[in-house]
Amino acid sequence: MARRIGLIDYGSMGNIESIRRALSAAGGEVVIIRDAGGFAGVDKYVLPGVGAFHEAMDEIRRKGLEAPIRDAARSKPTLGICLGMQMLASVGHEYGETPGFDLIDGEVRRMQCKAAVPHIGFNRVQVIGDSPLFRGLGEEAEFYFMHSYEFVNYTDVCGLSTYGQHRFVSAVARGNLFGVQFHPEKSREHGIRLLKNFIEL
Repeated sequence: MARRIGLIDYGSMGNIESIRRALSAAGGEVVIIRDAGGFAGVDKYVLPGVGAFHEAMDEIRRKGLEAPIRDAARSKPTLGICLGMQMLASVGHEYGETPGFDLIDGEVRRMQCKAAVPHIGFNRVQVIGDSPLFRGLGEEAEFYFMHSYEFVNYTDVCGLSTYGQHRFVSAVARGNLFGVQFHPEKSREHGIRLLKNFIEL
């Protein structure tokens, strides 16, 4: 079974070490990718991220990783985590308008809810459809969130969550592309199970 997971490190915003440990615990052989040459010989990819959309995309472009990431995501299973999920979108609206990877239609906007933002803590994910990412997790699984912006998408949703009576997209999927707004590496046994599902796709 293919288990070589490329974890893309484009700078300090990647939350790399905790994700590396979680992927290893889930059974993956983790390969850290820091340049275009690191994409060879990897079965799947994880694109992490915390922080601001425009800063992350600027750093990716500065390091010459935009085209390699886009090419890799088009050809092999790829999981975007938190900001990594948001960057799969067409555009982000944080401190102005910034183009994303445009791999999944949608835009990233500040959460419009009555509760305090950022949304921080464990929250339930309502699984939409038969997503292999959530196999065996059921409707009671909770995951750890920490975000102020959300992925606005109406066609590729595989998970929804509610915060302050506001429904938002917490997971997306299109073909070999997957994105989760939460942090599986901080979500205990449910997060490890989700990563294991990704590894075993």
